[in-house]
Amino acid sequence: MALASTYDLNRIRIDHIGSLVRPAKLKDVFARYDRGQASKEELANAQDAAILGVIQKQEDCGFPIVTDGEFRRHSFQESFSECVTGFDVPKNISTYYEKRDLNENPFERAEQNFNEAGPAIVTRRSVVERLKLTRNLPLEEFRYAGSVARVPAKVTLIGPDRVAQRFKWETSLNVYKGLDDFVEHVVAIQRQMIGDIVTAGCKYIQIDAPGYTAYVDKVSLDRMRSRGEEPQRNLQRSIDADNALIEGFPDVTFGIHICRGNARTIDPNTGKLVPQWHREGSYDAIAEKLFNTLKHQRILLEYDSERAGSFEPLRLVPKDKIVVLGLVSTKNSDMETVDDVKLRIDQASKYLPVEQLALSPQCGFGGIDSKVLSEEEMWQKLNCIVETARQVWG
Repeated sequence: MALASTYDLNRIRIDHIGSLVRPAKLKDVFARYDRGQASKEELANAQDAAILGVIQKQEDCGFPIVTDGEFRRHSFQESFSECVTGFDVPKNISTYYEKRDLNENPFERAEQNFNEAGPAIVTRRSVVERLKLTRNLPLEEFRYAGSVARVPAKVTLIGPDRVAQRFKWETSLNVYKGLDDFVEHVVAIQRQMIGDIVTAGCKYIQIDAPGYTAYVDKVSLDRMRSRGEEPQRNLQRSIDADNALIEGFPDVTFGIHICRGNARTIDPNTGKLVPQWHREGSYDAIAEKLFNTLKHQRILLEYDSERAGSFEPLRLVPKDKIVVLGLVSTKNSDMETVDDVKLRIDQASKYLPVEQLALSPQCGFGGIDSKVLSEEEMWQKLNCIVETARQVWG
């Protein structure tokens, strides 16, 4: 059973986003299960063993908070899609991740066909009936992680904004009146999920919000308008939904991760992992509204590339919030050094006091179908984070 925390989780200096590189053995069992060649029990046993190992390694590395690596999921978005029925999805989607066609060009925007037949939220799906909560996957994840961890375990849950962006509302008006009706229902479902997770003893819940950067990205804004949506209305609806989601849980730390997409590929010339991305644009246009109206105690930002812009928007962060700087890339084989990361923290501290800063990877280390770093490379990067934090904050 996890030990009681002796520190304020709102203000921990070391964090990470959730997903970790899956061991080859686990990926093999997952693939066989998806093809009907392994039992549910065999998969669960493989997940338990891999999660126990990766939690122990995080603790040995010095992380004050751990995750299960999202080892029970194909994708981070299954934190909601696997918990509800009602979406119009194909019957056989278990091997979708093996077959989908993604842009493999290094250092380019990674485009995806959101209208292809695939899982809910990963692709843009309509509904056949109002959503119904049938499972609480993050709760299942926490119960096991919390039972084997010696430090607090956190869980991650996809936020209402992404769920709404991947809902084909225009073909679902016979079920939901529109986006307002749909998002209100999603919030109600997710509040039930969060309530059960909190009751089980979880003290840190991270909301994954990869959709907010759409509001600074021209391609994404054009897509919204082409569907008859007003982007600023979408943005305000999402902020209101995220705040409603976490209201009434006073003893829980809530973080929100603002992401630009975590696509990556292999450079054919070097064989190294190199970045792609889904969104472009700095935080400037949305910073004041997000930083001052979202009620989460911790804001986890990506600052691993020039596309993020400067640290200047950090001047708008209220004094009661912590910004977790995602300075260490999960989609690049190049290794950051402690000195490099310390220099960037120093640059950020010119706009926000170092007492309000923390450090993490820029995003998770990838889903089941992602091109990923080796496990050795991942631990080297995580060790860099821990050592940098020790030198900066003690």
